[in-house]
Amino acid sequence: MPHRETFETVDGCKIKIMRGGQGEPLLYLHGALGVSGWMPFMERLSRHFDVIVPDHPGFGASDTPDWLDNIGDLAYFYLDTMKQLGLTGVHLAGASLGGWIAAEIAVRDCHPLKSLTLTAPAGIHVKGLSKGDIFMWSREQFLRNLAHDPKVGEAMLALPVSEQQQFIDMKNRLATAKLGWQPRLYNPHLAKWLHRISVPTLLIWGDDDKVIPPGYGPAFRDLIPGSRLEVFAECGHIPHTECTEKWVETVAGFMGGIA
Repeated sequence: MPHRETFETVDGCKIKIMRGGQGEPLLYLHGALGVSGWMPFMERLSRHFDVIVPDHPGFGASDTPDWLDNIGDLAYFYLDTMKQLGLTGVHLAGASLGGWIAAEIAVRDCHPLKSLTLTAPAGIHVKGLSKGDIFMWSREQFLRNLAHDPKVGEAMLALPVSEQQQFIDMKNRLATAKLGWQPRLYNPHLAKWLHRISVPTLLIWGDDDKVIPPGYGPAFRDLIPGSRLEVFAECGHIPHTECTEKWVETVAGFMGGIA
C-alpha cells in the first residue's frame, strides 16, 4: 500500500509521520535506530490496518523539544498525539525502545487502545539477566548484534550512509542515551505498574536476542495480566526485520482476532 509523509505539531514539537493503509489504526513506535523509510513489515501491515509511524521527538526528522527528559515524557506526548489525531481503538505496537515507550503509555492510560504488541521491549530489569550494552558497542558491533543471521547485520553494514544519515544516526544515539543511559534501558518504577495494562497484549522475542535477552519475555508476561508470549526460533532482536513474514502473520492475526 502507498504511504504518505507529513508533519504534525503536538505539544509544541513538530514530528514527522509516515502513514499508509486502511482499517483500524495501528501506531508503531520505532526502536533506537529510528526508521529510515517505509519498511517491508509496515507495507504488509498496511494491507490490513491504517499504519502510523512517527519519528519520536528527538529522533530522525522530528524536533528535539526542550521538555524531553525521560521516557515518561514520550508516553504523555503520544497520548496527546493520539488525542490530537482523533485516534481511538488504537493497536499500539513498539519494538525495543519503542516497546518501552508503548508499555509506559499503556500503564498510564489504556482508554485509547485496543491492543498492545511489544517486540523485545526494554523498560524493566531482571536480576542476573544482563542486557547488551548498546552504548559501549561500536556501530558495527551494534548492527551485527541485532540479528541472529550474520547476513542481516552484514547487509545493514553494506548500505551506503550519506552525510545526512550520519547526522541522523548521531541524533538518534544522543536521544537514546538521554532516555536510557542511567539506569541502563529501564525505568525502576515500570515493573510495579505493568499490572495496570488492561488491553490484550502480545509479547514477541527472538530466542537469540543479544540486546534484551529472551529471559525478559517471561518476566514481562508474568507482570502483564493475560499477556501472551511468542518466541521466534533462530531470530535476534529485530524479528520484524529478520523474520518479517512470521512477525507480520503473528501480529496481524493477534490484532485481527480481537473483538
